Amino acid sequence: MGNTDKFEMIANIYDTPERIQIAKVASDAIREYLVDVYNKNAIDFGCGTGLIGMDLLNNFNSMLFLDTSQNMINQIKQKISNSNIQNAAALCFDFEKDSLWDLHADYIFMAQVLLHINDVELVLSKLYDVLNAGGHLLIVDFNKNKEIVSDMVHNGFDQVKLTVIMTKIGFRYIQSKTFYSGSKIFMGHDASMFILDSQK
Repeated sequence: MGNTDKFEMIANIYDTPERIQIAKVASDAIREYLVDVYNKNAIDFGCGTGLIGMDLLNNFNSMLFLDTSQNMINQIKQKISNSNIQNAAALCFDFEKDSLWDLHADYIFMAQVLLHINDVELVLSKLYDVLNAGGHLLIVDFNKNKEIVSDMVHNGFDQVKLTVIMTKIGFRYIQSKTFYSGSKIFMGHDASMFILDSQK
C-alpha cells in the first residue's frame, strides 16, 4: 500500500489530539450504519494505530486490525495487550501485493485509507472477496479537493465515480453522504469527508 515508509516512521507519534479527534468523528459516523453487529466480525483495514477500530471494538464480536506498516501494527498490539483485550488481533499485510484467501469478515471499514492506495479498484475487489455474503464495506474519506496536488495521495474522491467503480465490482445498496467539514484537515487544506456504505 502507498506511503508505508512514511507511516513506519511516524507510528510512535501518530496519536496526536487532531488525529484522535478526526478518528472519533469517523468512528461515530461508521457507528450510525451498524445494525445488530454484536455477533459479527469486523476488519479495521489500514488501521494505523487502531484509533477507529478500538472505538468500535465493543460493537462487534471480534476485530482484526490490518495495516501495511509493521510499526503501526506494533502500536495496536501494544494497545490490545495493555488493555487485555480478548476479541482483537492485528496483522501486518499488504492487499496490493498479497492475497489472504482464508480471511473473511461481516464488516470492513477503512477511514482515510483509500487516498493512499494506488490501484483503488484492485483493492476494493479484494475486499469484496473477503466480505461474507451480505457483509458491508464502509469507507470514510475526503471529497475530491482540487486545491490539493500530490504525488503521494489521491486528492480525495468523487462519491458518484466511486459508486460506479464499486457497482462494477459487484457491491450493492451503495449509499454515501458528506458528513463532516473541517479546517486544515487534509494536507493543510480545509476539506470535507464522506461516508459510503455498501453491501456484498
